[in-house]
Amino acid sequence: MDDYVASIGDTERVMNMLVGDTQRVWVYPAKGWAIEQDVPAEVTAAYQRLAEAGFTRRLLAEG
Repeated sequence: MDDYVASIGDTERVMNMLVGDTQRVWVYPAKGWAIEQDVPAEVTAAYQRLAEAGFTRRLLAEG
């Protein structure tokens, strides 16, 4: 992960991408665009903490 973040050169950008991608794991199946996947409670909790911390630039409005 450290190497990936270093290659992008922008930790905040990477965090926003990860939070947005995580949201899509449950939004896309609800729209019929992907298959449903189990999301562990720890992942949902981390998503909520990061979104509350302001990593919301890539969130979908309807999510």
